[in-house]
Amino acid sequence: MGSVISEPLADITARHWDAIVIGTGIGGGTAGRALAEAGLSVLFVEKGREGLRAEETGLDQGIFDPVARAVRGLWPDPILAEVNGTRQEMFAPLGAGVGGSSVFYAATLERPEPHDLDDSEDRPHPTGGWPLSFAEMQPWFDKATALYALHGDPDPLSDQPNPALSAPPPAQPGDAMIMERLRANGLHPYRLHTALKYLDNCAECLGRKCPRACKMDGRSAGVEPALATGKAVLLTGCDVTRLERDGPNVTQVLARKGGEEITLPARHIVLAAGALSSPRLLLASASESDPTGIGNAHDLVGRNLMFHLNEIFALWPGRAAGFTGPSKSVGFRDLYFKDAQRLGMVQAMGMDVGYGEIVHHLRGRVARSWLRHIPGAMDATRIPAAIGAKLMGQAKVFVGLLEDLPYAENRVTDEAGQIALTYRIAPELLARRRAFRRHIRRAFKGQRTAFLTHAPEPNFGHPCGTLAMGTDPARSVLDASGRVHGIRNLWVTDASVFPTSMGVNPSLTIAANALRVASIMGEER
Repeated sequence: MGSVISEPLADITARHWDAIVIGTGIGGGTAGRALAEAGLSVLFVEKGREGLRAEETGLDQGIFDPVARAVRGLWPDPILAEVNGTRQEMFAPLGAGVGGSSVFYAATLERPEPHDLDDSEDRPHPTGGWPLSFAEMQPWFDKATALYALHGDPDPLSDQPNPALSAPPPAQPGDAMIMERLRANGLHPYRLHTALKYLDNCAECLGRKCPRACKMDGRSAGVEPALATGKAVLLTGCDVTRLERDGPNVTQVLARKGGEEITLPARHIVLAAGALSSPRLLLASASESDPTGIGNAHDLVGRNLMFHLNEIFALWPGRAAGFTGPSKSVGFRDLYFKDAQRLGMVQAMGMDVGYGEIVHHLRGRVARSWLRHIPGAMDATRIPAAIGAKLMGQAKVFVGLLEDLPYAENRVTDEAGQIALTYRIAPELLARRRAFRRHIRRAFKGQRTAFLTHAPEPNFGHPCGTLAMGTDPARSVLDASGRVHGIRNLWVTDASVFPTSMGVNPSLTIAANALRVASIMGEER
């Protein structure tokens, strides 16, 4: 049913808030905290349930019942995904609750490279780069690094200072051995930048919802500190249906809670529902003045959808490595920009190969093949998944995150209230994928490895780009401040703002940009 924190619903709807933040993941939680600490009244509106702080659950992709998913804080409904012309219904690895997807993440927050944002002669950017330079973003990366208590080693290949990064605890013997072998192959591994306070056994909460506040996510680093200021209120189980615009301002948020239609007025609106849902809300807010949706005069809302391509592989380090759990802390960037190609970083996933991951992978392969027409084919994946989980034994899972680029035909829309996306893998991306896999094999030469991904696999947990920032209103949805072109008080702070996907996971950049946008909003109070 959801809940209201601190105030009755009638009092919440009667207030005129300084800011309403739609979504409580990293983008919404971080921005909302910054606004509350600046003295603004903030209402967090979250579609999912509040849940209990004592919950300890994982992002189990083997759960297919919508009610069971909602109870655990997972996105309850399947999404419709047409990938390379093949249409399938699937459950995406997304959260729906306080903290969003971030409460389940592996807490790896990596800083992008300067060439991810900047167009330069030696590393030209095929899209021309971002409307913000790396130098402009660097102070916000530093602030986000401190806010999320990042620990890790500096990247040996980078000359960029990272003063807020704290030293990690000693590496586990298994990770230390993997890093030693990578160095012997001429690579430059380092300890990943992890958002953990490093309490006793703190690393056990990687990849799962943790009852303690040791893992820094949209909930523990965002919403909860915001509530502690006394300036913020949290409304859960509340589904925002549309925004109402009057001239250059959005005046109110229309939502549904427990079967009741409610109206929420505010001076500023922060949209942080995620790259798959934020554009759907703008499209649903069509009116006489915005016949195709708010911000959609040039048919760009929801377009340029990007994912990373996951190149997941298993590594068997051998019994001598002394592993008692998954590899959690190894990464390297030697392949980030290789042979004049934009590839990406390689990192441990913080997990062993389990039944849930294998059955999800097999179901995806069935959905993309002729087997999808055979009754019971999906359920039949359970048996080989169980056998595969047993055979994989002590394999450690790594992933290469291959940068995606924006294409207008790749987009997200709404289909009768359901997330619907169309995505085609470009030929140039397939060529870079072949090169990336070849370089990964060479990086781990002398060690037993096996790719777990065969067909190209978009990382459905890393959607971005559907409301991209830019300087030209005819080619972008947002301006460089993170505000919808032509609207004074509508801001976006999730991964939909990304003009490109970059070669690292998006979390730190989301947090840094949310702090930046909140600062601009605070100056206009």
